Amino acid sequence: MNFFDKNNHFNLANTITFANVTVGVMALYFVTQHNFTPAIILAWIAGALDIADGKVARKYNLSTEFGVQLDSFADFLSFVIMPAFLLYYSLDLSGFSAFVIGLVFIYYIISGLRRLVTFNLNTDAGEVSKYFTGVPTPLGAILLWVLYLLSHTFGLLNPWIVAILVATIAWALNSKIKIPHP
Repeated sequence: MNFFDKNNHFNLANTITFANVTVGVMALYFVTQHNFTPAIILAWIAGALDIADGKVARKYNLSTEFGVQLDSFADFLSFVIMPAFLLYYSLDLSGFSAFVIGLVFIYYIISGLRRLVTFNLNTDAGEVSKYFTGVPTPLGAILLWVLYLLSHTFGLLNPWIVAILVATIAWALNSKIKIPHP
């Protein structure tokens, strides 16, 4: 198997992305077990892998449409679903509040998916623009992790304030806000 063959679905860049998917799934498992610390560590590893796959793809000319789609799937899992589940599960809700706040998190997940699909439709493989339009999903994930810290670790936010902030971040994912590309 040639890790530097652009047409190989298991080239080096895609293999790094598959590792991102793997740690994203593992993080989700830990979230469902209410074991948040390993989930957070795995989420940060997913972030490092997301940076690495793009750098490797560009450096070794491994960017393909398959890789773009795979990367977005990994982003959806690691930067949309996982942080949303982490924050939602950490709120320890029940009854009416669990239902209503759950709907806000579903809105966040749908907004993240919409953002990734729109991004894919408007981007060519290997192309890097100067600005993102709307908040990129990794930044959205970081903002959810900050809310986790503020609400779960420091106890500064109640679940309803968290829900309002999550809805605002969900809106920002598909907004016209310009974010510089690192």
